[in-house]
Amino acid sequence: MNETTALLNIGSLVTNDPELGEGLLGLITDAALVIEEGRVSWVGRSSDVTPTTAVIDLEGRAVLPGFVDSHAHLMFAGDRADEFAARMSGERYAAGGIRRTVAATRAATDEQLAENLWRLAAELRRSGVTTFETKSGYGLTTIDEARALGIASSVTQETTYLGAHVVPAEFEGRPDDYVELVAGAMLDSCAPHSKWIDVFCDRGAFDVDQARTVLLAGVAAGLVPRLHANQLQHGGGVQLAVEVDAASADHCTYLDDLDIEALAASNTVATLLPGAEFSTRSPYPDARRLLDAGATIALATDCNPGSSYTTSMSLMIAIAVRDMRMTPDEAAWSATLGGAKALRRSDIGRLSVGSRADIVSLNAPSHIHLAYRPGVDLIHRVWQAPLTPKVAA
Repeated sequence: MNETTALLNIGSLVTNDPELGEGLLGLITDAALVIEEGRVSWVGRSSDVTPTTAVIDLEGRAVLPGFVDSHAHLMFAGDRADEFAARMSGERYAAGGIRRTVAATRAATDEQLAENLWRLAAELRRSGVTTFETKSGYGLTTIDEARALGIASSVTQETTYLGAHVVPAEFEGRPDDYVELVAGAMLDSCAPHSKWIDVFCDRGAFDVDQARTVLLAGVAAGLVPRLHANQLQHGGGVQLAVEVDAASADHCTYLDDLDIEALAASNTVATLLPGAEFSTRSPYPDARRLLDAGATIALATDCNPGSSYTTSMSLMIAIAVRDMRMTPDEAAWSATLGGAKALRRSDIGRLSVGSRADIVSLNAPSHIHLAYRPGVDLIHRVWQAPLTPKVAA
């Protein structure tokens, strides 16, 4: 949307700027937006907008910032539907199934990986996601991790090096040797294609000391840390995330009071991934405790073939409201501005002057319908500003 365009007759506009409207979401009713050269240039009431060359009448529909999915695993091949069926029959979820996807991903061609990435990216966009992060982590060799990130970086600027997903079969019994590879030669090959570095710090994956080694090596290479933490059991992952000033601690299923206090006092966002609990029948994170303590929360899909094979942010919002004790306003904020904060971005997740014109309109009068009508595709239209080209280092 490069010309000057006005979106008029917005029934309820979520700006995520309390200075522009009411409450946490900065809500404006009977609202309008003006967009110029991919940026919001004016926000207010429809009755106050100056006529422009292009007008879109939204006929009372709700409008939100585009959803920001700050945690996804889209670089993979293969299918693990049988694991899902087994879990629904009572088997316990464990991290070991990742190795099946590793084998399929290593065997896939670049073209097959790219095709799957584009398919999932298109699903995300249709569900209202205008910015998404994606990780490596299903190659676990220097060549396969680097090629995954190279492919991913052609689609999103939010790429994460996750060489420390699990210890691959060829390093069975030698986890420290694998950590040395991940923090050394593999990092050297992957850093040019990455913005972030991540570690799965949990049962069946990497311990706190191993995770710290990898994250600090990534920081030294210019990457910003984030962390899979406390998904399968309580451990030191959240405390490590805060220690290294990670942008986010993701999952946060098992937290004690000290974890919650640490998150609330830090710059680390608690990224909650209810799709994983939905698909594994695990306990949901207690979002209410985090919010009441003052922690910042993001919601993300965790789209991956093993434990959360969904691209629906609307589903995440509905689960968060129904099962995690979030209000509809809190869930909408966490799926938009919360995700932006987890990516340390200030240009997305809001609709105020100067922000990117990443916009979603709903076939509904209010954002509340995202939770009120679970399972219904309410996305009317998605606008997305052009990506800013990466600047070579």
